[in-house]
Amino acid sequence: MRFVSRLRGERAFWLLLTLILLILAVYGIEKAGLKPVSLLEAALLAMTPLALTAVGECINEKAGVVNIGLEGILLITAVVGVWGAELFSNGILGLLTGMLAGALIGFLFGLVSVYGRADQVVAGMGINVFALGFVPYLLMAIWAFPGIHLFPRELMVRPIYTFFGRLSPVTIAAIVIAILAHFFLHRTVLGFRIRAAGEKPEAADVAGVRIDLIRILTSTLGGALCGLGGAFMPLAWFGGIVKEISAGRGFIALACVVFSGLEPLLALVASFIFGFAEGFAYSVAVTPGIKEIIPFYFINMLPYIVTLLVVMLVIGRRRFPAASGQPYTRE
Repeated sequence: MRFVSRLRGERAFWLLLTLILLILAVYGIEKAGLKPVSLLEAALLAMTPLALTAVGECINEKAGVVNIGLEGILLITAVVGVWGAELFSNGILGLLTGMLAGALIGFLFGLVSVYGRADQVVAGMGINVFALGFVPYLLMAIWAFPGIHLFPRELMVRPIYTFFGRLSPVTIAAIVIAILAHFFLHRTVLGFRIRAAGEKPEAADVAGVRIDLIRILTSTLGGALCGLGGAFMPLAWFGGIVKEISAGRGFIALACVVFSGLEPLLALVASFIFGFAEGFAYSVAVTPGIKEIIPFYFINMLPYIVTLLVVMLVIGRRRFPAASGQPYTRE
C-alpha cells in the first residue's frame, strides 16, 4: 500500500508540475505576441491522433500484446480513410473506413501474435516497413500520383465552435474515449480480465478466461483507435495526404504509452504535452517577429526533443504487465 501511495504521489507531482509549466508557457506565449487560443487549437489537433493511438495501445498492452507497428497503421489508415471519404462522399464515413482498416490490421496482428506465436516486436516492425512501400503504391493505384493527394474541402470533418476555439468532434471523442477506457479497465469485469491476461495469463486461464480471445479483442480495438487517428489527420486536420503524413507520430504515441505506464488518462495527458509542443512549434514558425529569430528547422525538432526528454525521464520507472509481449499457450 505504501508503494502504491508513493507511486500515485509521484504521478500527481509530475502532473502538477506539467500544468504549472503549461500555465507559465501560455503566459510567456501571450507576452511574446502569440495567441493562446490559436495555440490551444493547434495543440488539441496535434494531440488527437496521439491520444487515440496511445489509448488503444494501452488497452492492447494491458492484455500482454505489444504492437509497435502504430506508425504503419497510421500511414495506411490515413490513405484508406481518404479513399473511403471520396468513395462515399462523406468525411465521417471516411473516418469509419479508416477505423475499420485499422481494426482489420489489428485483428491480423492479433492472429499472428496469438496463434502464430510470432515475435510481436518483429511483427510490429513488419507493419511499419510494409506501410512504407504500400502507401506510395496505394497513392499511385488510387489517384495515379505517388506523392500527394488533395481532396475536395467538402469532405473535411467540420469543427465545432466552442469557448476554447474550434474543436474537432474527433478531439472531443478522443478525450471521452480516454476517460471511458480508464473506467473500462478498472471498473468492469472485462477490464479485470484484460489486466489478468497481461499479468497472470495462467491464473486467468484456470479461472475460465479465454486468453486468446481477450488478446485478439484488444489488438483489434487498439488497431481501430489507431485507424481513427490515422484517418483523422487528412480528414479533420491537414486537408490532404502525403506519403509521410504520420511523421513519426506512431512512435511518439509509443512514448506516450511508456510515459503513462499503460494508464489511458495519463496517456491523454502525455498526448497533450506532445501536442502542445507541436502546436507551439507551428505557432512560432508562422508568427512574424519570432520566426525570423528562431530557425524554422530547430522549431520543427521541438516535439521530438520533448519525446526524447520524456522517455529519458520515465524509462525504467514504469512497471508493465509481467506477460507483456509473451505468447501464451494453453497447457
